Amino acid sequence: MAKAIAVANQKGGVGKTTTAINLAASLAASELKTLLIDIDPQGNTTTGVGIPKQDLPATSYDVLIGTKEISQAIQPTEFQGLHILAADKNLVAANVELIDVENRQTRLRDQLATIRDRYDFIIIDCPPALDHLTLNALVAADSVLIPIQCEFFALEGVSQLIDTIDRIRESLHPTLAIEGILLTMFDDRTNLTRQVAADLKDFFQDQVFDTVIPRSVRLAEAPSHGKPVLAYDMRSKGAESYIKLAKEVLARSNRTQQAGQ
Repeated sequence: MAKAIAVANQKGGVGKTTTAINLAASLAASELKTLLIDIDPQGNTTTGVGIPKQDLPATSYDVLIGTKEISQAIQPTEFQGLHILAADKNLVAANVELIDVENRQTRLRDQLATIRDRYDFIIIDCPPALDHLTLNALVAADSVLIPIQCEFFALEGVSQLIDTIDRIRESLHPTLAIEGILLTMFDDRTNLTRQVAADLKDFFQDQVFDTVIPRSVRLAEAPSHGKPVLAYDMRSKGAESYIKLAKEVLARSNRTQQAGQ
């Protein structure tokens, strides 16, 4: 049964999509069957793994609205072991169309239940907003991975997401966990980066991943070639850091499973 991880932060530009793509690819490279779900209307995750958004046969919009089953909408990527539920701009309409729909918060969870046994991991890339799309992702996920850029307002921004997670636990999903806090675009040459990292580790303690994602030209270039950084330049620091992150996610998952036995 797949573990589903939502990659979420309502603040844009923190490396959320980069993390979703490259964590999923790193898990797939470890011979784990992985499904990447793009639930962001920008569709950057879709193009980031080389899937053109023109004439997609079915998307996450169709799945959420109910015109397609998720098994009909999933497609393979060129990266072995990695499948995707793609997205395009039509997903914008889902936020409006879901308002009066029955079970609007659980549409993705209900669909995932039909295909979970086909995968080891499901990685969900959320939009940079706390809307119906993000809500569906959080309700469908087992845990939330929160990428944070080391900048002045980092703590303030993530506190809103933590509040949302707490409300979801109270009303819809009591077992929703925080997978971890991931420091992105990390540059330890600056005092601000070091100070923000120290503050985050002091506040969240062992919820902060040991792995940090550095600023990397190769990481920034890879999406324009429609490839995860592992396929673009596997010897780059960016590729190495996401491989380390995948190993850390696996180790945490194994500890959780053992604790539950």
